[in-house]
Amino acid sequence: MDNYRPKNNSGIAADFQQEPLITTLPNPDSHATSIRATALVFADPASVRLLEYIERIAPSDATVLIIGETGTGKELVARQVHKLSHRKDAPFVALNCGAFSESLVESELFGHERGAFTGALNARGGWFEAANGGTLFLDEIGDLPISTQVKILRVLQEHEVVRIGSRTPIPIDVRLVAATNVNLAEAVQAGRFREDLYYRLNVAALDLLPLRERPGDILPLAKHFMQRYGARLKLNDLDLGKDAERALLRYAWPGNIRELQNVIHHALLVCKEGRVTMDDLHLNPNFGVSYHNNAANITSTPSLKALENALAALYEHPTEHLFDTIEETVIRTAYNYCENNQVQTGRLLGISRNILRHRLKRYGYLA
Repeated sequence: MDNYRPKNNSGIAADFQQEPLITTLPNPDSHATSIRATALVFADPASVRLLEYIERIAPSDATVLIIGETGTGKELVARQVHKLSHRKDAPFVALNCGAFSESLVESELFGHERGAFTGALNARGGWFEAANGGTLFLDEIGDLPISTQVKILRVLQEHEVVRIGSRTPIPIDVRLVAATNVNLAEAVQAGRFREDLYYRLNVAALDLLPLRERPGDILPLAKHFMQRYGARLKLNDLDLGKDAERALLRYAWPGNIRELQNVIHHALLVCKEGRVTMDDLHLNPNFGVSYHNNAANITSTPSLKALENALAALYEHPTEHLFDTIEETVIRTAYNYCENNQVQTGRLLGISRNILRHRLKRYGYLA
């Protein structure tokens, strides 16, 4: 896994004040057909707080449960936990629990002896043994059958595995990081997941927000993907138009980071002379996020959640005249968004033009 601060040497304007930390999968271009996110950025205030929490829990050996939608970067978070731990030089093994049939999953996890079942021609260690000394990441752990959950709980308690067809325990030292895109608490209530294993996994919980709820990550990620695919396509002087930026920020991103990556890749294939416009993005119109919701509906939009996260970050380090600062920011950004059109800005904010002009004069935007 690569961690780096992006350099502004690709012709793409870096208009965020501090270059955010970006982490990627090893050889990310080899995962082109995967639904996984291949890059994760910690730029949004919510993501910065997540990174701070990761840095606190990573040095321990506590089990970690990562909760998030598909494509949000759960494996990248797990790799970040491993990278910041004392196990960083030991193996990191990632396994998707949903990729194996119920009959094979225990052999994959715990290993088997020769002749343990039809087709077991040779003894083989499982993934717990492969990760010995390091970290085992079990993605989509909610897909495991109950019988396998029982055995994983025993491994965590006894620090040993028993291969299928054997009675001899093998000592192991593995830190387990699990991930799920389902509500495990509800799965426990429904009898699909063991309660004791749930609490054993949930020592340190990491809630990975969907991309629509951390909008500060969208543009840095978009520019990262532009750099990556631009280099592959031998495009120079890349530029992300303001209309494209607004469209990216307004979109709901049901496919999260993986969808953003695909959108940017396609946009670079069809754009002219390396300049990406809104028309090049081909966003699904069914998932647009409108800024013109009425008061009854706006409380349910992801935009409000993102605003609450940003305000929470300000409250942690308040400055003098905080309310005036927030009001000025609202006025300024809306005025810029409407390209200095007072009528459209007033309509967007739901205030009269006279009130808007008064605020613009107060904050020095009009003489």
